[in-house]
Amino acid sequence: MKILIIGAGGREHAIGWKLKQDNAGLELFFSIGNAGTATLGENLGLTEISDLIDFAQKHEIDLTIVGPEAELVDGIVDKFSDAGLKIFGPNQMAAQLEGSKVFAKEFMRKYGVKTADYNSFRHYVDARDFLDSYEHFPVVIKASGLAAGKGVVIANDLFEAQKAVREMMHDNAFGDAGKQVVIEQFLSGFECSILSIYNGKEIVPFISAKDHKKIGEGETGLNTGGMGVVAPNPQFTAENRNEFVEKILKTTQDGLQKESLNFAGIIFFGLMVTQDGVYLLEYNTRFGDPETQAILPLMENNLLQVIIHATEGKSIQLHWKNQHACCVVMASGGYPLNYDKGFVINGLERVETPVFLAGVQKANDQFLSSGGRVLSVVGIGDTLASARELAYDNLKKITFDYAYYRKDIGNNI
Repeated sequence: MKILIIGAGGREHAIGWKLKQDNAGLELFFSIGNAGTATLGENLGLTEISDLIDFAQKHEIDLTIVGPEAELVDGIVDKFSDAGLKIFGPNQMAAQLEGSKVFAKEFMRKYGVKTADYNSFRHYVDARDFLDSYEHFPVVIKASGLAAGKGVVIANDLFEAQKAVREMMHDNAFGDAGKQVVIEQFLSGFECSILSIYNGKEIVPFISAKDHKKIGEGETGLNTGGMGVVAPNPQFTAENRNEFVEKILKTTQDGLQKESLNFAGIIFFGLMVTQDGVYLLEYNTRFGDPETQAILPLMENNLLQVIIHATEGKSIQLHWKNQHACCVVMASGGYPLNYDKGFVINGLERVETPVFLAGVQKANDQFLSSGGRVLSVVGIGDTLASARELAYDNLKKITFDYAYYRKDIGNNI
């Protein structure tokens, strides 16, 4: 079979790695890929959807898997399907569950999905006036559109809230993503990520995971796309999972059916577990990054077979290793703000556990940093402690100028 994977990050490297682990004979193509995906298949320099369709038709691609959210929101699934090509991911309408936080919150409210109270605004003056009378700080301000995981502000007081709304709606800090905002009740507790697969009829959840979103140790500093993940999430109990299934997964599934949002793809549930139970913070409609890098090494199923069953509307049963994963991201110094690129990466050949490249290119037989999140190293062990130790022991073998990583991923959970 020939598989095309859209994307250029660690997530796409991990998807390709898992597919090859399960099916050595697969022919993989990545667009645009990175230095890691180049070891698994062929990288393409295609970014336009029309060019990707032409390639898939010309080379008789059997299945396309979409990594990033932007292409999904832009309707890549609809366009591939219209061209008679098999593709894994939500159509443009369903992708609004991630692409528009207003759409997602209205969907949650309509179908009784347990989530925080909220108000949404299209006009800056209306949002500002609402905050003037708001009394329950802290409050969460969210840009409605895609903002690369950075369009969320927890405002501790009126001044911070007004500043966030002004920057999003008036100053266009996130471009079109901030034209609408959601002002949401702040929930206190711990976060949990649950990826799941949808076959158009039934949502089947993966094991839980815990993302570490902040740049600084102890969950301090700016939000990032994720600095590390552990799976399963040791804080997420069987009771939590049961509540999630009943009040979030099943109500979401019911809503998708009633809205005729039928597709084969991934649904990512971003949860907050509080003293009052489990709440849904957000949907993503694709594999999470870096959650994917931690979760796929624990999957016992053949991933390709799971995806094919989803595209054919067949029932899916997932099986997992009775182990733990700890994924630690190595980033460029200065990320998520300004950072330099082009530094030589040494030591990758010494790593003895899965390492997934993201912001890495290869030139003159050298690996060079090319992004903010450069790579992730994953330790697998019978306990979280052993997985964590393995990840950090191997991470220390890798060096490049101004490298940065958190030293507390999976610690004290």
